[in-house]
Amino acid sequence: MSGLLKFATVGSVDDGKSTLIGRLLLDSKNIFDDQLSHIEDVSRRRGSEFTDLALLTDGLRAEREQGITIDVAYRYFATPRRSFVIADCPGHVQYTRNMVTGTSTVDLALVLVDARHGVVEQTRRHTVLTSLLGVPHLVICVNKMDLVGHDEAAFQRVIDEFTAFAAKLELRDVTFIPISALAGDNVVDRSDHMPWYQGGSLLHHLETVYTASDHNLIDTRFPVQYVIRPHTTEHHDYRGYAGTVAGGALRVGDDVVVLPSGLPATVAAIDGFDGPVTEAVEGDAVVVRLAEHVDISRGDMLCRPHNRPTITQDLDAMICWMDDQAPLRVRGMYALRHTTRQVRAMVTDLQYELDITSLHRNRDATSLGLNAIGRVTLRTTAPLFVDDYTRNRTTGSFILVDEATNATVAAGMIRPRGEGTHGA
Repeated sequence: MSGLLKFATVGSVDDGKSTLIGRLLLDSKNIFDDQLSHIEDVSRRRGSEFTDLALLTDGLRAEREQGITIDVAYRYFATPRRSFVIADCPGHVQYTRNMVTGTSTVDLALVLVDARHGVVEQTRRHTVLTSLLGVPHLVICVNKMDLVGHDEAAFQRVIDEFTAFAAKLELRDVTFIPISALAGDNVVDRSDHMPWYQGGSLLHHLETVYTASDHNLIDTRFPVQYVIRPHTTEHHDYRGYAGTVAGGALRVGDDVVVLPSGLPATVAAIDGFDGPVTEAVEGDAVVVRLAEHVDISRGDMLCRPHNRPTITQDLDAMICWMDDQAPLRVRGMYALRHTTRQVRAMVTDLQYELDITSLHRNRDATSLGLNAIGRVTLRTTAPLFVDDYTRNRTTGSFILVDEATNATVAAGMIRPRGEGTHGA
């Protein structure tokens, strides 16, 4: 299995997320000798009986002092079979917005559960958020199996608890693996301590999980970020449109339409980082040149003539409120950024606040505070070109920005109107 896999570690405080990442890096031989020597030295000076592998990702001084993850730590590593980008997310409820940021673009989430404590409130919170964020694959890592005597019954209890809770959620692919991050059991290599477990190690699963079908290869979307017009004699007639393909594929010779004008055009050439290419797929940053001279500016979008996004000024969305200074205000105005387009938006209604632990919808809520999740309707000052978030995580998402402070106050996921299933 080749390609890049982006995954996040989530779960409650002290469930072992940072230690697991350290163990993955160490046992897959992705740590330099001087890094290992440094964390061994720090661990000794602290009087630890073992090498604290969490120090590999907990880089902030406050994180090391408190023994918790605060910010999202990103790490890259590779094996002969695949390359990986890890987002080590904080477990504390206070930093839920950081967890949302780290998980919003990943292909897979590792949800850590302490085998002694089972599924706790923060486990449920993070599982709901990964569901809302449309993460295609979940691995439930039942950690600290060494502290329950590698007992199969303890592992099965977590499976039963999690399955009962997750039945209400939209989870597509869930795998359970019993591990000990501290001892390395079932992390990179299969463990001899749990012969009753017949599955592969965590690293084997990460190397082989199939992600090609997760990408939307049908709906071609190309938000224009920048118009390139070199002011030189040699390139005086060059006109290119820079951006990142947000869905589907663009090929030389394709018929497209420009939104919002609806004008038809033909793809004449596509310029990649290393020169001309014949095709650009989702995630590729390219410059597209058209055969026709069409009026296009930043925020416009190229799509196929018979496969267009919804053009609307009315949005129905789930949002996570991230502002610790002020709650969401119904009738409040915010800047809304969607792909390469920015408009102003008013919150016209707060339909309900979602209780993360019980999935109860509080329809009496009048505002959303920090880290709260709710369903809202918005009215924008200009049309947006959107898809449902479940179909396209790029054209189906947006952020709200406080116009006075320029601070990001919410992340939003566009949903179909009247949709059921846990309100997400």
